[in-house]
Amino acid sequence: MPLLILIAEDDLGTRMAIHDHLEQSGYGAIAAENGKQALEMVAKYQPHLIITDIAMPLMDGYEFVRQVRQQPALRLLPVIFLTARNSTTERIRGYQLGCDLYLPKPFELEELAVVVRNLLDRSQLIESEWRSRLQATDKPTPPPETPTRQSTSLEIGLTSREQEVLILITTGLSNAQIGATLHLSPRTIEKYVSSLLRKTATSNRAELVHFAMQHQLVK
Repeated sequence: MPLLILIAEDDLGTRMAIHDHLEQSGYGAIAAENGKQALEMVAKYQPHLIITDIAMPLMDGYEFVRQVRQQPALRLLPVIFLTARNSTTERIRGYQLGCDLYLPKPFELEELAVVVRNLLDRSQLIESEWRSRLQATDKPTPPPETPTRQSTSLEIGLTSREQEVLILITTGLSNAQIGATLHLSPRTIEKYVSSLLRKTATSNRAELVHFAMQHQLVK
């Protein structure tokens, strides 16, 4: 079965253009005209990726993504914001809620398809890693853990606080939620996330999570 993508967009022309292009690219696509309807469709269809506008009636994109991220099973679900709002403040708010990428309007459908493919590839890798870990828990207890994780962390140069933030990122928490857990401000968490991305040479949270699992930076 093709991977399923949910589009939340109140403009009919934009919504249909994205829907048709994604289907032509080999994906399954479903569409909603506002965040409230999209939230219901997430529960019903369990999509593999969400593309959402921000300014929508009944429920905007920010609130939609916030409610999606409250569900533990959906904390790593890839999310793309499509929006004409491209200020730093707006982008920071979106990243704090857990979006993976902003694509400013107007955009090219071909570019959107490439972004979708990259995020889905990484998401599938992360899911595969988690399944492998879950299967491993059913096997006999392995020998004592080697110092690989600590050695790798030291080689990368992670501080103890960065290690704590990284562990919480892999659970799918937003910057605001991590800040509340560690009793730090979201802005401070942003600085730690930026440092982690720089030290691991990754470009977003999905890549960072995959890197952390691949190099055994988290248990």
